[in-house]
Amino acid sequence: MNDKTNTPVTVIGLGLMGQALAGALLKAGHPTTVWNRTTAKADQLVADGARLAPTVGEAIEAGSVTIICVTDYTAVHELLGASDVELNGTTVINLTSGDSTQAGETARWAQERGARYLDGAIMAIPSTIGTPDGIILASGPKPVFEAHEATLAELGVATYLGEDPGLASLYDVSGLAMMWSVLNAWLQGTAMLRTAGVDAATYAPFAQQVAVEVAGWLPGYAEQIDRGSFPAEVATLETEAQAIGHLVEEAEAVGVNAELPKLIKVMVDRAIAAGHGGEQYPVLIKEFSRPES
Repeated sequence: MNDKTNTPVTVIGLGLMGQALAGALLKAGHPTTVWNRTTAKADQLVADGARLAPTVGEAIEAGSVTIICVTDYTAVHELLGASDVELNGTTVINLTSGDSTQAGETARWAQERGARYLDGAIMAIPSTIGTPDGIILASGPKPVFEAHEATLAELGVATYLGEDPGLASLYDVSGLAMMWSVLNAWLQGTAMLRTAGVDAATYAPFAQQVAVEVAGWLPGYAEQIDRGSFPAEVATLETEAQAIGHLVEEAEAVGVNAELPKLIKVMVDRAIAAGHGGEQYPVLIKEFSRPES
């Protein structure tokens, strides 16, 4: 059975994100109990109708489900492992940022103490929590997700990824890899164009158009990766290597840092040396899948 809006919820951790989570739950009508080391961070939430619990243990007892969003997984273990905290029979949804190994270890740790546990990740900024722009990722036992899907949906678009508790963290960092790669590529181009007097605002719409176009290639490239076959339908890797070489040369010629395209060129050259020069760019997955030497 899914949560209803009158389901009591506890939020542990009231940084900017935790405050946004608790605020969205209050707005949706959930009786909301909060706890934070610095109690002053709860003042506005209390004024809006939240209850401030004096201890973590009492906070957990007050909610049918506990959402924890703190600094790191060490803090999660410290707070939930305190002597006054009883986890047996509780439901914990951990939205703390971390890695997939920490997520798996924490899932086992919580389950050994009798808790129902979901690990999650927030792909959003605080101001988008409670809107369709907020993305809440969750992984772990599907029945636990289904039981609290409605509550998570009050925080944003709730997406279940699978039984492996580490999947939410993996998706999170993979999304960050995409975000930083796009931003870094844009910054590289912006730095180059500024040497010709073109400002960032002028370049941004063109860069956005290119990013959208490239994003459209992903499903087809994904099919090649999943098949393990990379026919050169658009261009060979050797042709791409020449273009990347031009990028490096241009950056150096205008006096702009060329470290990023040089790094990519090294990986492309390595793939060509391994015999993949006549295949399409996604064959580079072989280099990305290789551990650092």
